[in-house]
Amino acid sequence: MNKKIAVVALGGNALLRGNEVGTIQQQEKNTYDTFIHLLKLLKDGYELVITHGNGPQVGNIMLRNEAGYKEYKIPQMPLDICVADSQGGIGYMIERQVKNILRESKIRKNVVTIVTQVLVDKNDPAFIEPTKPVGRFYLKEEAELLARAGGLIFKEDPRKRGWRRVVPSPEPMDILNKKVIRDLVKRGNIVIAAGGGGVPVYMDEKKNLVGVEAVIDKDLASSLLATEIEANAFFILTDVPNVYLNFHKPDQQKLEKITVQEAEKYLEAGEFADGSMGPKILSAIQFVKNGGKETIITESTQLSNPYCGTRIVADSFQT
Repeated sequence: MNKKIAVVALGGNALLRGNEVGTIQQQEKNTYDTFIHLLKLLKDGYELVITHGNGPQVGNIMLRNEAGYKEYKIPQMPLDICVADSQGGIGYMIERQVKNILRESKIRKNVVTIVTQVLVDKNDPAFIEPTKPVGRFYLKEEAELLARAGGLIFKEDPRKRGWRRVVPSPEPMDILNKKVIRDLVKRGNIVIAAGGGGVPVYMDEKKNLVGVEAVIDKDLASSLLATEIEANAFFILTDVPNVYLNFHKPDQQKLEKITVQEAEKYLEAGEFADGSMGPKILSAIQFVKNGGKETIITESTQLSNPYCGTRIVADSFQT
């Protein structure tokens, strides 16, 4: 039962490209194309746990919520239910495409999706100052009306595209069904879990689990899951082949293999943007600091290269 485990966190582009509207046909093709490259990890002897983002999809679910209420007075569901909906729908789509690829490749493995709850602290400072934008853009006047009517919080988009609802993004504390996930993957199953960062829940005074209006960073939740199931490697798949210093500048520098200490230094210096590479680097650091062997940040097409991407390793690594 001593099998290597890899947790693979899929970025949003793995399911939906930026120039696409998000039809199911587009998402299915993108999912299929991404998972073709993950066969390399299976051939390298890894058992796989797959996590994924849900940004565009959960936003669309919220739009359906809003439209259904306006047109037919269908009760709107809270954000935790929307996240759970997205986990089920995306998980089903991934599971089906992976099963097709396994069949075509003559690989016999079961694939299972787990709707995953993630514990957060109800006193997390994120609940005082929500920062994570979700859903559609509104005119300022629309946002003000919605804020007054529903007690929601809106902020103007930095790129002046309109106003969006912002919600808390608390730190993940525990993956509640981690033991089930670990048991399944140890037995050779491919597990899809912690979609969209997981469904955020907290524990009340009576030890009951309560859903909360928040979203959890997908990469931070994936890093925690990788640690809790004692994964050997953590792959963060994104839309660039490597991490770069001075990204998109004339003196851009590709990073290939760096230590946790170096990664922390670059992160502290502001090399990685908060809304993009920053959380990925922080997640990579956390996994390795908590006992993981390495984190690899790259794009899926690079996985066939044995030295792909940017690798973050323990400080004992000597350059």
